[in-house]
Amino acid sequence: MDFDLATAVPILTRTPRVLDLLLRDLPEPWIQGTEGLETWSPFDVVGHLIHGERTDWMPRVEHLLAHGEAVPFPPFDRFAMFEASRGKTLPELLDTFAALRAGSLRRFAALQLTPADLERPGCHPEFGRVTLGQHLATWVAHDLDHLVQIARVMGRQYTAAVGPWRRYLRILGTS
Repeated sequence: MDFDLATAVPILTRTPRVLDLLLRDLPEPWIQGTEGLETWSPFDVVGHLIHGERTDWMPRVEHLLAHGEAVPFPPFDRFAMFEASRGKTLPELLDTFAALRAGSLRRFAALQLTPADLERPGCHPEFGRVTLGQHLATWVAHDLDHLVQIARVMGRQYTAAVGPWRRYLRILGTS
């Protein structure tokens, strides 16, 4: 499927609600579980999504529209959430993410982008030339990637508990 604003916005709009329905009020083992050392819990992923709302998606859209390829995007710290989320609860993070995403989508709608705008180039600090459409498609795929990650991390908490059914549960990986 080619990137299309009309099909992208519904995913971006739903992500906070999906996370809220999946995670709010769960016992700690579900929200703090990981896949091992140096992997992220659902709590960490929500913190990462918050950091992205603050410093990546719309800020880079606005940066690209203002500077084109002349000024590279500021680098993104993929691990900033560990410090920023310290001392917060998951409900606080879910509420913050929902509010930030709503604000991002209002800013996005106000731009009234055209199909021609999607071809506008910017400069990524690692990849070089990128288009606005690629950046926006990545925003959608990034949300979906982290929803899958959260489901996988949660499912894998029961890897041993499912016994022989593991062979039929792709979420648990191969034995």
